[in-house]
Amino acid sequence: MKQLQSEPTVIREIFPSILYYGTPVILLSTRNADGTTNLTPLSSSWALGKMIVLGVSTSGQALENMQRHPECVINVPAPTQWEQVERLAPTTGRFPVPAQKAAMGFRHEPDKFAAAGFTPQAATAVQVERIRECPLQIEARVEQINLREDGFAIVETTALHVFAHDQIMLEQGAQVSDRYVDPLKWSPLIYNFRHYFGLGERVGKTFRAET
Repeated sequence: MKQLQSEPTVIREIFPSILYYGTPVILLSTRNADGTTNLTPLSSSWALGKMIVLGVSTSGQALENMQRHPECVINVPAPTQWEQVERLAPTTGRFPVPAQKAAMGFRHEPDKFAAAGFTPQAATAVQVERIRECPLQIEARVEQINLREDGFAIVETTALHVFAHDQIMLEQGAQVSDRYVDPLKWSPLIYNFRHYFGLGERVGKTFRAET
């Protein structure tokens, strides 16, 4: 029987308004001038060894805080926490609200923990609070801030301490590993063209996987 040939894939140049093609959401904790903690949702970050690079807006409170106090906590929420993340999305710690943000519907919120229903957790090596409910919490030191002309800044940080919920860690016999996150138990919240997703089923693993 003659097999039907599939139609060739059509590839065209497109002009997307955004390029959030599927990256983990993080909630960045930074220290306000009065010592309280500000929370900022971010969708631009990547890690290389102990370095974590963040993309932040130059009009937000997070950048101002890190310029003054070069420490932060990178909290990584689970897919089930997307609604709490979204409660923070239209808020800013800046007061008064910058005109650009006000035009987009942002409002000032001084207590981000209460607004999202999160619990502050004291950190160990930085003067910034972690989010207790986030399965992964990374205390970090800000090393370098590169200001761009497009309204964004690239912030290089070094991870100092990593904390995780036991529920996402690999079980080794009767013990819970302090080295390996179980990829079958853990799924980050993914920001995919401004829609929230979790991970699907595993399709494979790299040759460098240790578990």
